[in-house]
Amino acid sequence: MKKILVVLTNVDKYATKDEPTGLWLSEATHFIEEFDHNDNVQIDLVSPKGGNVPLDPKSLGDSLDESTKAYFENETFMNQLKNTLKPGEVNASDYDAIYFTGGHGTMWDFPDNAELQELSREIYEKGGVVSGVCHGVTALLNVKLSNGLLLINDKTVSGFTNEEETLAQQTEYVPFLLEDALRERAAQYNKAAAFSSYVTTDGRVVTGQNPQSSKAVAESVKQLLGL
Repeated sequence: MKKILVVLTNVDKYATKDEPTGLWLSEATHFIEEFDHNDNVQIDLVSPKGGNVPLDPKSLGDSLDESTKAYFENETFMNQLKNTLKPGEVNASDYDAIYFTGGHGTMWDFPDNAELQELSREIYEKGGVVSGVCHGVTALLNVKLSNGLLLINDKTVSGFTNEEETLAQQTEYVPFLLEDALRERAAQYNKAAAFSSYVTTDGRVVTGQNPQSSKAVAESVKQLLGL
């Protein structure tokens, strides 16, 4: 049995303007769907505070593809999003991989969360996979390994681009630009055309550029786990 920890935001509103945010739903569902029908995989949901995970309204409505719509209409799955675990309720030793979903809310509750950093470090150092997509990659910015180096130091990574932030018209409202922050931490940042699927895999670190990359991140994680 392989166990994967999927991490989601609790932030439901921008700190810089009166507008809702939250999980970009397909970044969770497209990943989870890749493992859902495998009886040898267990997925647990966790968030910084535990409990309810808000959904970014922009990720619903016309943005819902058939796959994500099915999850959105699934009462069991939606109840899981309302009752996520807290980091202190899970043990890193139980997990083979951790995956950080995105949505702009993550920019406020992922980067400086010591518990999430510790989970990532422990999973990675015991041979597990650390992965994220879009703004979820913010969770990897400050993860330090036991040797004192940042996890992403000299790692090839991706994440939401400056161009994509501009196109989303959120540049002035986010606390930092993810592309810049990754480069500042000596990561080797790579990207593709805006809003096209793009994933980097460097050892056991897997990162996707944007919502369109979630399925491909899952495929890379699956391969690393030998599934």
